[in-house]
Amino acid sequence: MSLAKNRRVVLARHVAGEPRIEDFRIETVDVPGPADGQILVRNRFLSVDPGTRSRLSGQASYAPPLALGAVIDSANVGEVVASRHAKFATGDWVAAGFGWQEFALSDGRGIRKIDPRDPPPSTQIGVLGIPGLSAYFGMLDIGRPKEGETVLISSAAGPVGSAAGQIARLKGARVVGIAGGAEKCRWLTTELGFAAAIDRHTEHDLAAAIRRHCPKGIDVLFDNVGNALIDAVLPLMRPHGRIVVSGQVADYNREPGTRPGLTNTNLFIASRLTMRGFVAFDYVKEFPTAWREMTDWIGSGALRYREDIEAGIDRAPGAFIGLFKGENFGRKLIRLD
Repeated sequence: MSLAKNRRVVLARHVAGEPRIEDFRIETVDVPGPADGQILVRNRFLSVDPGTRSRLSGQASYAPPLALGAVIDSANVGEVVASRHAKFATGDWVAAGFGWQEFALSDGRGIRKIDPRDPPPSTQIGVLGIPGLSAYFGMLDIGRPKEGETVLISSAAGPVGSAAGQIARLKGARVVGIAGGAEKCRWLTTELGFAAAIDRHTEHDLAAAIRRHCPKGIDVLFDNVGNALIDAVLPLMRPHGRIVVSGQVADYNREPGTRPGLTNTNLFIASRLTMRGFVAFDYVKEFPTAWREMTDWIGSGALRYREDIEAGIDRAPGAFIGLFKGENFGRKLIRLD
């Protein structure tokens, strides 16, 4: 028996270059009641993630490509509205990866119960979700900032960069961020404690601006942008510097053969540099430790976050496209009422 109508966003065509509205399709389907061992979840928030772009072209990346007609990936927070599962009751709040849809049936695998009271449920797919976990493990395990070191963060006003910068600051580092626009830069310095912020919209020579704000060089680069930024920063890295490759938002929409390369690789030898990429799920066994520490930081005010929320599942495709134009300010989420 159908319990509700489910609106969902699916892949209408494989994406080439910049994503377009026509690449997505909104469908309405029946939602059956849960079978034995299943739950039905009413999603309340879904995430909009630039990393999803790598699965939309029909080409394999670190995850298999999405098939045409498949629901677009996302993290979700929702409420159990019907249950025939021994471990879940109606009214439980859960975090999972159900995609861009209003309802989801599940057998309970890959679902985590959450307390919806404090921090707010949306944080479970933001600062306490994959963005925050990426910042935590990327900075602490690969970046390893030390007291007095200089850390440069690209896309610093985004959910990953802003958390990574604050974590580096908590470890005693001097943090400089790169962001797009005066408002984002003010937020980094006045609210998050960054030592300086570089507005990429107004700096014609980004490398010169970085050099000006990091006169002693850079010990850790936490990059969310891509190869052109990394190559520009390589000459500014201090000996034994660490480069954390967290994301490549500037390169996701480029065909592989057209993406910028690295030309300053001799500096890996001369300056004994280390560069490493990762995904948060590399550390899945350590997630509980990260959640505890980050929740404490949020409670004490040491870790702040910002969410950019729109209402209605029909807004998801446009919000996703806007990520690649720098339109979001903080973690981009869609609220489903």
